[in-house]
Amino acid sequence: MTTSIKSSEQNSREYYDEFAKVYDDRRGNSVPFGYHDLLDELETSLVERFGSQRDILEVGCGTGLIMQRVAKFARRVHGVDLSPGMLAHAQARGLDVTQGSATQLPFSDGEFDVTYSFKVLAHVPDIELALSEMARVTRPGGMILAEFYNPYSIRGLLRHLGPAKQIGQSKKEADVFTRFDSPSRARALTPRGCHFEGARGIRIVTPAAQLIDMKGIGRLFYATERLLADSPLSVCAGFYVAQYRKAERDAEK
Repeated sequence: MTTSIKSSEQNSREYYDEFAKVYDDRRGNSVPFGYHDLLDELETSLVERFGSQRDILEVGCGTGLIMQRVAKFARRVHGVDLSPGMLAHAQARGLDVTQGSATQLPFSDGEFDVTYSFKVLAHVPDIELALSEMARVTRPGGMILAEFYNPYSIRGLLRHLGPAKQIGQSKKEADVFTRFDSPSRARALTPRGCHFEGARGIRIVTPAAQLIDMKGIGRLFYATERLLADSPLSVCAGFYVAQYRKAERDAEK
């Protein structure tokens, strides 16, 4: 692992250790039908589409909020994360987690049926290596679900124009490496031995996250986002989840 990658990972670890102190605030079930509930629901239901009663890995599991949902339908779910602070919360939830890097996953080849990563790859400089590692630990015929920050979206525009948010007591969003990759770039990043099968778009028409937390109008935005998630408008989503299918062994020969 190069010095630059090590430095980036150390910075991310410190950032998320600080973020872990407040990460679960207003997440999980604290605001039903709210913004974070919407993101979690759309991400989890996509995993369920491919992972019901299968072995699943979450790369960048954080405090385990998504894993907790996935555990309800998976045969087995394991999580890996750089941050000890985040993992402490996941362990407190009774989840099976390991400290490790997205660019050097501590698992055997073909160990999982579905490997997914949400809101993590955007903070990985060597994203090609991370996607390659996700493909490596996925079984032939299995799925890799990779979420990208889309620059060609309302959220992408606001992130570039707006001030960096405060995270915890000493960190800001600008303190951690963040990349934006377009839908066309997500296709180009398809890992070797896989093919691009489709995508889900999350947060397509919502201009501000707070709108979904509001009663009345929030439910309207929530329903609209669910309706459009798998539509052609997914290319306009702030969070673009690429679906890569790993080739069967016979196809690779």
